[in-house]
Amino acid sequence: MSGTETPSSPLPGNDPTGMQAFAVLLRRMNTEFNRISHEFAQTQGLHLTDVQALMAILDADTDDGPMTPGRLRDRLDLTSGAVTACIDRLEKAGHIRRVRALDDRRVVHLHYEEAARAVAADFFRPLARGTEAARSRFTREELTTVTRFLAELNRELVLLGRPTS
Repeated sequence: MSGTETPSSPLPGNDPTGMQAFAVLLRRMNTEFNRISHEFAQTQGLHLTDVQALMAILDADTDDGPMTPGRLRDRLDLTSGAVTACIDRLEKAGHIRRVRALDDRRVVHLHYEEAARAVAADFFRPLARGTEAARSRFTREELTTVTRFLAELNRELVLLGRPTS
């Protein structure tokens, strides 16, 4: 152990709320999420981009209504051809289905198939248990603060990808 680390604070530096501590923890978390996503992709015969698309489709149902190919293209910053290939792979593998909008047949909605959701739920169940174990060690007020921080951080990350006007 270096002189700046203690058993209760495994991070470099003296300030556990400082930028360096946040950067280290966020990198570690991102690395682990990427590892888990790669493992899921491999078990399903998918590309990592396909898994990112599945997450976007799943999140869209709770955020903005059904995902469309155009919104998916924007979300993943892919070309139209790359999005089409991704959607084709996901549909062929049984993870999603395309459904034409009833009010405008030109619009295609992408839906996560229930059977595929069950496969993902089984795979990610250990992650959910670990998340719940971590959450159980915090008060409701602390979790509210953590949730607010994560929402604000996500908002800032989205802005990084957009030109300022």
